[in-house]
Amino acid sequence: MRFNVFKNTVLFSVLVMISCRSNSTEKDGRLPIHNQDAIKVSAPTPLPNKHNKKIIVGSNQTEHYLPLLKEKKIGIVANQTSVIFKNDGHYTHLVDSLLALQVNVTKVFAPEHGFRGTADAGEVIKDGIDTKTGLPLISLYGTNKKPSKEQLNDIDLLIFDIQDVGARFYTYISSLHYVMEACAENNIPVLILDRPNPNGHYIDGPVLESAHKSFVGMHPIPVVHGMTIGEYAQMINGEKWLTNGKPCAITVIPVKNYNRNVEYDLPIKPSPNLPNAKAINLYPSICLFEGTNINAGRGTNTQFQIYGSPFLNPNIYPFKFTPQSNEGAKHPKHENKVCYGEDLTTSKTLNALHLNWLIEAYKNTENKTEFFNSFFTKLAGTKKLQEQIEKGLTDIQIKATWQKDLDTFKKMRSPYLIYK
Repeated sequence: MRFNVFKNTVLFSVLVMISCRSNSTEKDGRLPIHNQDAIKVSAPTPLPNKHNKKIIVGSNQTEHYLPLLKEKKIGIVANQTSVIFKNDGHYTHLVDSLLALQVNVTKVFAPEHGFRGTADAGEVIKDGIDTKTGLPLISLYGTNKKPSKEQLNDIDLLIFDIQDVGARFYTYISSLHYVMEACAENNIPVLILDRPNPNGHYIDGPVLESAHKSFVGMHPIPVVHGMTIGEYAQMINGEKWLTNGKPCAITVIPVKNYNRNVEYDLPIKPSPNLPNAKAINLYPSICLFEGTNINAGRGTNTQFQIYGSPFLNPNIYPFKFTPQSNEGAKHPKHENKVCYGEDLTTSKTLNALHLNWLIEAYKNTENKTEFFNSFFTKLAGTKKLQEQIEKGLTDIQIKATWQKDLDTFKKMRSPYLIYK
């Protein structure tokens, strides 16, 4: 089976190319009944279905990709979201499922937060052995962000199956870049099992400037890009963002019954500090506080749904909380100190980047010279946003300066879109 770089109207040709059915799967993409008992089922989680059409993620469409894995040595980039859903509301991990189907999985590559998704943001992930499967685990976070030739030498095909949340500074798309780059250099095809983008319904934020490229922002895209992992991979290829512009041979298994207007609540939290749909929706806006002296809810049970600082006026911000060490935030900002701020757990669903919380927090911080830190520019992708806030520009005035770049980005991304 030949792997193609997909663009424009041929995006869907993958379904035609690999439309052959495998005898080891049923027509709806579920694992065959005789294999069900071989796979351990985890806690029940319903598959989202708010529009009377079942969303079928790429991993569930085993009939389309199992033939590609036959007699090959397989590597998998995965975390706790890399699962196959069942009709009874349960799910199994992709790695466990493929092993049960006698697929030759040789190793697993783990992005930020690790294979099981429990590590802090920014915590160094170490190589090791998965205790459940005995497979080697290779970290793609820390000093080894890009798989080496040696790490790929026993792999014929690499699967990438990670749930993203559609924000530029969420590092899974940076891991995607490095995986594609390494595979392109070593002539290894990549199979992408696509998943919905819970923030795919809008595009907003400043476009990253090349001078501020980092692991939390590698490409000239806005903070909220509105693309799935599969679409984004095609943009990486098409815009020649890989070293020397050499494309990676990719195959995308698209999500069935998905479009950008479908509301999709993630059944598994994508990282320790994004526990629910509210946090995921607020994340692109609230994460900018990570580049300030404001705590964005880390060290609480409402991460990215509240914000506050000991330096905000309690008369203006009566809501208070005390960050404490917990899963995903062993040493949160302002640990064990009372922070004053705002509770956003009942706020309306955002359809745009919200700047007023950031602007007002800056205005109401007494020592403004200590409000921003150097990480803010990396998150924003530009120095201009901090300068605009410091000059007292309103959110409307600031967003007006983004519009030209956003229009350009929308045109650039158009050929790579799979979904309406």
